[in-house]
Amino acid sequence: MTKLKSLESRIRVRFSDCDPFNHLHNSRYIDYMINTREDQVREHYGLDLHQLALKQGIGWVSAQTQISYVQPAYLNEPVAIETRLLHVSAKSLLLEALMWNEDKTVLKSLMWTRLVHYDIRERKSRPHSADLMELFSGVMDPLAAPAAFEERVGQFRSPITSTI
Repeated sequence: MTKLKSLESRIRVRFSDCDPFNHLHNSRYIDYMINTREDQVREHYGLDLHQLALKQGIGWVSAQTQISYVQPAYLNEPVAIETRLLHVSAKSLLLEALMWNEDKTVLKSLMWTRLVHYDIRERKSRPHSADLMELFSGVMDPLAAPAAFEERVGQFRSPITSTI
C-alpha cells in the first residue's frame, strides 16, 4: 500500500489562540502545524510519537524553525494545514507545513522545522533506525527544485503580498 506523501487536515482557529485583533497569535501557528503533523503521522503512517517516547525512549526535538506569516488567520476561520517531509538524514528531518484558507487559495503561513532524532534516556541525538529510515524514504516529498526558505516563501507570494 502506497502511503500519502503530502498530508492535509482542516481545523478551525480558536478564540483562545487569537490576539486582541482576532488574528491567530504568531506562536500558535507553530503549535497548530506541529500538532496537526503529529495527528497526521499517527493516522496515516501508524507512527504514534507519544508511544515511541514512552516505550522506546525516542523522539525528535526541534533544532530550528523558520516561519513566514503571509496572511493572517482569523478567529473561527477554518484553515487547511498541509505537511510534508522534505528531507531526511541519518539524525534529522526537515518538515514543511503550509497553512491555507479553507479552499487552499490563500496561503496563511509557511514553516520549515528541522527536527533532530533524540534518545530521551541517553539525552543525546541518535541515528534513525532502519525501520524509520524505510518509512521516511517512502513518504519523503522533496521539492522539485531545491530552494532556500525565502525562495520557497516567494513561490507562494503574489505581487500584492510581496510588498507587505
